[in-house]
Amino acid sequence: MNQRRTLLNMFGAAALGGLRPAAAQTSGRIWRVGVMPGGPMAPRKFQWDVFFQRMRELGYVEGRNVQFEVRAPEKEGDPFDEPAADLVRVKVDVIVATANAAIAAARKATQQIPIVMCPGSDPVALGFVTSLGRPGTNVTGVNLQFEETAGKRLQLLKEMLPKVSRLAFLSHNAPGVKAQLEATQQAAASLGLKVQVVTANTPDAMPGAFDEAVKGRAEALVISTGSFTFGMRSQIAALASKHRLPSIFTLAAGTDAGQLMSYGPNDREYYRQAAGYVDRILKGAKPGDLPVEQPTKWELVINMKTAKAMGIVVPQTVLLQAERLVE
Repeated sequence: MNQRRTLLNMFGAAALGGLRPAAAQTSGRIWRVGVMPGGPMAPRKFQWDVFFQRMRELGYVEGRNVQFEVRAPEKEGDPFDEPAADLVRVKVDVIVATANAAIAAARKATQQIPIVMCPGSDPVALGFVTSLGRPGTNVTGVNLQFEETAGKRLQLLKEMLPKVSRLAFLSHNAPGVKAQLEATQQAAASLGLKVQVVTANTPDAMPGAFDEAVKGRAEALVISTGSFTFGMRSQIAALASKHRLPSIFTLAAGTDAGQLMSYGPNDREYYRQAAGYVDRILKGAKPGDLPVEQPTKWELVINMKTAKAMGIVVPQTVLLQAERLVE
């Protein structure tokens, strides 16, 4: 455990190297900020670099007035109970947690230490906060309502692939995925699309989920959003390519990894938002008084290389809506 802790803490220090703070904190105290990625750090480091950089811009310098305590599971799909409990044991001042499973573990471990969602989804229904405007608990942060954009994702997928009539929904066992599925099924019904649910909760189960989708004659894939599918984005892209199954995800990192397209929030911006929450909390604000924020930037990203490999001609109407193309 100590060796892993040392190695993980290197991510925070390395991410901050070479940056100059906009303003320095003068309290003389070294704050301890707990970091809980939604899985192993390596596939997520590019996002957390944004958080560390923003913290530096706000005046927090590693080794001078802040220490980042990074705790992450060993493998994708592993539980978060041990990382959360360890952050409580080392008495961090605030915990920044990505994805509902990590937030739930942090909330279970402590109801006193402030917790910043980076991001979470549907926090009221899951009991993290009492309301978005006034959380009333030790939790606040950024909220992604994935189910609210399920209809838009399916519309874009249908516009990209007009002949598609059967979809597979790649599900996994995480808080909030059920709501995503229900919203996807409702949107699919309005578009005349049939939805088959396939499930993978571990890396080893992923190939079988794709085999099931193919047996069900799925023509495209909708990927549920969560820490597990985010961490598995490259494997999902490879399997989708193997089975020639066009896929849509919420976050652009999936498209960058080779998935066909994504529509959702910019998957770096909310790490900057989370740093702002940490700054306010360390300056004395109570998380229960800080309204939960929504993402500020949304984007459609299309992987043109994947489209070409699958023989898909991207309609001009879809291209005009894209924020970015992966060439």
